[in-house]
Amino acid sequence: MLYGMLAFFQDASSGMAPGSLGQLGAGIGMGLAAIGAGIGIGQIGNGATQGMARQPEAAATIQTAAIILAALIEGVALFAVVVAIIYKFV
Repeated sequence: MLYGMLAFFQDASSGMAPGSLGQLGAGIGMGLAAIGAGIGIGQIGNGATQGMARQPEAAATIQTAAIILAALIEGVALFAVVVAIIYKFV
């Protein structure tokens, strides 16, 4: 399967197109960043929901902390996607 993907990026005249593996790597990096952010935010939501169910009186504190953590994870994922896009076009 990997050879099929590499063949997709080949140039007929010069073998391998310049930067084609960089584009593949950038695409994989963006996908992994999105998947990692989704998993991380899912874990935060799971923990926050369980924490609120076990201690309803601390729901406001738990919710605030969960929102801050989700924003930090989104920031890291956005940074990873921006780095991959910069790598793709430079």
